[in-house]
Amino acid sequence: MENTFEATVSRFDGGALVTLSGTVNRASKETLERAYDEGAKFAGRVLLDFRGVDYINSTGIAVIVGILAKARAENREVAAFGLSEHYREVFTITRLADFMNIYDDETAAVAAG
Repeated sequence: MENTFEATVSRFDGGALVTLSGTVNRASKETLERAYDEGAKFAGRVLLDFRGVDYINSTGIAVIVGILAKARAENREVAAFGLSEHYREVFTITRLADFMNIYDDETAAVAAG
């Protein structure tokens, strides 16, 4: 399994879009946190785009939990889209979905803001 991970940040009206690709695991922690911090500099929401993510393991879930905890402390909304049905279920089971809105696509996520 390829263990590469990338996160790029772009702005939209009202926040930032963090586009993820590759595997979300312990090795992706620093890159994901840096991208979140960069996105959080912009006022408003941070949207996580999971369309390019091929795998999330348990430590990857923990990394996302850390991002959500930081966002909560900053009173910042984090939302996600592009999750496969499998990962939508994982986010529900692990209760990540209780702390972030999950949308079907980018249009719905941006419009919800």
